[in-house]
Amino acid sequence: MFYVKLFIPFVVGLIVYFIPIPEGLNANAWLYFSIFIGLIIGLILEPISPALIGVIAVTLAVLFKVGPVGSNNIETIIKDSVAIKWGLSGFSDSVVWLIFAAFTIGLGFSKTGLGERLALYLVSKLGKSTLGLGYAIAIVDLVLAPFIPSNAARSGGTVYPIVSNISPMFESYADKNPRKIGAYLVWMGLASSCLTSSIFLTGQAPNPLALSLISKNGVMVVDWLSWFLAFLPVGLILFVITPILGYFIYPPEVKGSKEIAIWANEKYQALGKMPTSQIFMLIIALIGLVLWVGSGFFKINATTTALIMIILMIACKIITWQDFLGNKPAWNTLVWFATLVTMAGGLKNVGFLDYLANSLGHKLSGFEPFIATVLLLMLFSWLRYFFASGTAYVTAIIAVFVSLASSIKGANPAEVMLILTLPMGFMGIITPYGTGSSPLWFGSNYIKGPQFFLLGGIFALIYMVIYFLAGIPWIKFIMPYLSFH
Repeated sequence: MFYVKLFIPFVVGLIVYFIPIPEGLNANAWLYFSIFIGLIIGLILEPISPALIGVIAVTLAVLFKVGPVGSNNIETIIKDSVAIKWGLSGFSDSVVWLIFAAFTIGLGFSKTGLGERLALYLVSKLGKSTLGLGYAIAIVDLVLAPFIPSNAARSGGTVYPIVSNISPMFESYADKNPRKIGAYLVWMGLASSCLTSSIFLTGQAPNPLALSLISKNGVMVVDWLSWFLAFLPVGLILFVITPILGYFIYPPEVKGSKEIAIWANEKYQALGKMPTSQIFMLIIALIGLVLWVGSGFFKINATTTALIMIILMIACKIITWQDFLGNKPAWNTLVWFATLVTMAGGLKNVGFLDYLANSLGHKLSGFEPFIATVLLLMLFSWLRYFFASGTAYVTAIIAVFVSLASSIKGANPAEVMLILTLPMGFMGIITPYGTGSSPLWFGSNYIKGPQFFLLGGIFALIYMVIYFLAGIPWIKFIMPYLSFH
């Protein structure tokens, strides 16, 4: 099976390449598109590390010298130096480094134990009722989300270990009494991680990646604070109702127990006094949050803020330089996203996006701008069913939708793309594979496949209806006050 998955991307890429070139595209554009399709298939199947798949795709594009070629000159001769400069251009992208830095900041939370301390404290205070426990799970994820751009890391490092300890206290296991309390807690873990991924720009890595790709395709994007403000009303509503929705749609049999709070309080007390490292980590996190929120006032780029936080963490001995160098997930993500940024940007260079815009854009010309935006939003969001990775999803389709948004007569492409990208986090709830944390919670086996899909569809539909009613009108109202660049 490994070798089948390994060769399928190459086979599909070759098949696409030998299909007759559509009218309106040149040979360079079609060759590049075939490499890009192979990349997407590889990211979906993942026979090897996604980062290595990205490196292979960039290397092929550089080898054939097609990535930086303009669409209007098929005879352009590209030098090796120009091709490799383009191939490595993603490593100079500030958003890629923001994601990398945020992973390193997350290392500080886990190494100091600050995340675990926070989780135990909230459970000790809110865990007397099962509904309160649902809110405790949501609050933990909410606090960590601005600093850890991986819902899988937040869930796996902090929330899931707490849930896995609570459920057995009531003899609630995956194969015995899952609905007693375990299934509800598992679903709250997933729902919270998806929701916070939409609330903050740094809540999940695909968010800043999407903005980077949108910007590279000529459409203005928001900063950290403007993203937060644009989603604020919907975020507040969904945060308040999510534990309640789970409580009534997928109710636990145990409604409350003091045992949970007592257990969490004992574990919390056993941690003792907050050590200096956790105090420093908390202060640095607050400094970072202030600089992110006030980036317009302080004139400090979000990536610069993240790098400042890393320097402070090393200076305060929260992490060491060896920790920084040895943080394999962060470096893996850096390589992965740098190659994806390069490859997605190449679609515009070779003229493929212009071709799509001309081919598909006229289909939207008969609709009013608002209706066309809604149609794009529905298509953009429900395509998540076909992707097992938020990153692959963004890489594959974001540039296409930039072209479509730009083709809507009378619409502001920046506004349309903001409306499309804000729900990316919460729409990850739709499948057991839709976002990074999904496999972890689904793999607990407390919620079986059919139930997982059903719950995902119900919650995604409710979330989207609320986004339609409260989110889109708010975005249109606040657009003049948001910061775009």
